[in-house]
Amino acid sequence: MAGKQAKVLTNGQLRLALAEAGRGRHGRRDQAMLLLSVKAGLRAGEIAGLTWAMVETSDGYLSDRIELQDRAAKMKSGRSIPLHPSLRLALGRLRPLRGSSGYVVESERGTRMRASSVVNWFRAFYARLDFAGCSSHSGRRTFITRAARLVFKAGGSLRDVQQLAGHRSIEQTQRYIDGDSLVKRRLVAMV
Repeated sequence: MAGKQAKVLTNGQLRLALAEAGRGRHGRRDQAMLLLSVKAGLRAGEIAGLTWAMVETSDGYLSDRIELQDRAAKMKSGRSIPLHPSLRLALGRLRPLRGSSGYVVESERGTRMRASSVVNWFRAFYARLDFAGCSSHSGRRTFITRAARLVFKAGGSLRDVQQLAGHRSIEQTQRYIDGDSLVKRRLVAMV
């Protein structure tokens, strides 16, 4: 199974991807899509279904969290995801271009992007960067892996990561977490 999973992005790859995403004609949208994947762990379908109402307060300001509604989430796994500062900044830069109604991620024609269009965008984007093994799910795996490694420093548990990911079981969340060979070497040396 490990060979079939989307690759986790390294810090260097993420920096390169963010810079490249910002260069295009739809740079603000593309950076927001990348960050929704990597910093919020959203699936392609959830990125496509995300509306401004899910990231704004009732008085129209950007919220401090994504309130992903069941209708936009896989298997009605709606959840609340705190906004990472870089994602909040990207959404703030995108919002004036799009206005504050409708979908966060729109096509060139100003209509909602389909989930398959988001998947295709990521496929072409990672291919252009020559990131072998990366797909629309790479950002989600990166988010879940990083969250799992840091959750104990935040005083949490894998249950918190499971809820952020919108998984029904811890076992499903564990399948997303990528191992780290350097950590394994340090751990064995400590035994």
